[in-house]
Amino acid sequence: MLHYWQAVIIGIIEGLTEFLPVSSTGHMILTQKLLNISEDNQTMKAFEIIIQLGAILAVLLIYWRRVLSLFGLAKIREQGQSLNGSKLNLMHILIGIVPVMLLAFIFNNAIQKYLFSPTTVIIGLVLGGILMIVAEKQKDRPTAETVDQITYRQAFYIGLFQILSLWPGFSRSGSTIAGGLLSGVNRAASANFTFIMAIPVMFAATGYTLLKSYKTLSSNDMGFFIIGFVISFIVALLAVVSFIKFVSSMKLTYFAYYRFILAAVFALYLWLG
Repeated sequence: MLHYWQAVIIGIIEGLTEFLPVSSTGHMILTQKLLNISEDNQTMKAFEIIIQLGAILAVLLIYWRRVLSLFGLAKIREQGQSLNGSKLNLMHILIGIVPVMLLAFIFNNAIQKYLFSPTTVIIGLVLGGILMIVAEKQKDRPTAETVDQITYRQAFYIGLFQILSLWPGFSRSGSTIAGGLLSGVNRAASANFTFIMAIPVMFAATGYTLLKSYKTLSSNDMGFFIIGFVISFIVALLAVVSFIKFVSSMKLTYFAYYRFILAAVFALYLWLG
């Protein structure tokens, strides 16, 4: 039986980590281990989908004007200049999301079977942290200072790095921001592109998983789901706004150190357990 206090804890963790470069999936897998929730608990799998929707809607609320601009329905003001529609267009988004969505669709069962465990999360945390440190050592001057300066080639390059997020522990935002830095996109622009690109990816992943597991949903769990959804939405909203404010000055290296510490703590926990 799942409890409301578990919904609160997991909702907070999802909201905090979904768009920070620390891996929300990895954190939830480790959290479930701490809470003694079975990895095969179908209600929890459905719950994870519901609270992820809360995080998606938070980002959609923040970037609604940018999203509308992709369809020519709104104008964007970038650095004080009014643009006649954004230079960032749907093609950039498609180029960025097709690789990861294609591989996720083909290898979904294998990923769920072999990569969703505390051990693989620990490995992903470490490898993802190393990637971010390497990306921060990029010395070349960025060629894209804003999302509107990102080229199709850079969008594709970032999309390739997003494939790493299929391994729990790597982190979607961590992988794509690192990919952005390595392809000549500055940190803030990489983060903004990452968050915008995450909207269709997460909607697709959530919708696909929801269709597969909707039979596990029960009206008895509605209160549990609502609490997790609302908390995830609020926390994700605060987390994204805060992250965007200091991402231009805060290096990914600090998040990498956090990942190493978390991996070490859980490795010790699993070893002692």
